Amino acid sequence: MLEQKKRLLLYRLRKEMNGAALDTMCYFGADYGRNYGVQIYAIRNLAREIGTDHNLAKSFYTENIREVRLVALWIADAEQVGVADFDFWASGIINSEVAEQASHALLSRIEPITELLTAWCSSDNALLAYCALLAAARNGGVEAEIAVNAILQAIAAFPDNRLVAQGATALAINLPDEAIKNLLENIPDNPTSQLLREEIAWRVE
Repeated sequence: MLEQKKRLLLYRLRKEMNGAALDTMCYFGADYGRNYGVQIYAIRNLAREIGTDHNLAKSFYTENIREVRLVALWIADAEQVGVADFDFWASGIINSEVAEQASHALLSRIEPITELLTAWCSSDNALLAYCALLAAARNGGVEAEIAVNAILQAIAAFPDNRLVAQGATALAINLPDEAIKNLLENIPDNPTSQLLREEIAWRVE
């Protein structure tokens, strides 16, 4: 049944192939094994037709086909993602596009968002830190102290990384003024932190 659904999805994706979109795609990290150039809105529409199906999502996610992996993120059930599942979802985050879609479609809605933020911001993978920071920013339920500590960890671990700076900014921008002040007082001095400072310093001026 899973293989049949996968074949049907591939058939639909081929009909949505967009060479022009493929030529203009820009992401950081590894290339996909296969990329049909289908635009995100069309991927989301296909996922909406499928509906939530966590088993199918896990099967799709292991495929190194851009659109199949992204569909997986949109049909996965956030309520079924626990700490023990972090490594599985981390394994498919091979570039910035997957990181962004994972944060938006799935990981921002999981219950252990604090654990994800803490674990991935202290990892040695900048894409995971970027994804977790974006997910926590979208979630909005992470305590300010935990958010600040995660940002500090990520910036120290990745001292010259524009993606980490973007993710840190997304999370920091809505923190209380006192938390932002604490962050800026304790942040290490490096190119990543400089990018963050440029975006949030106005909050404490």
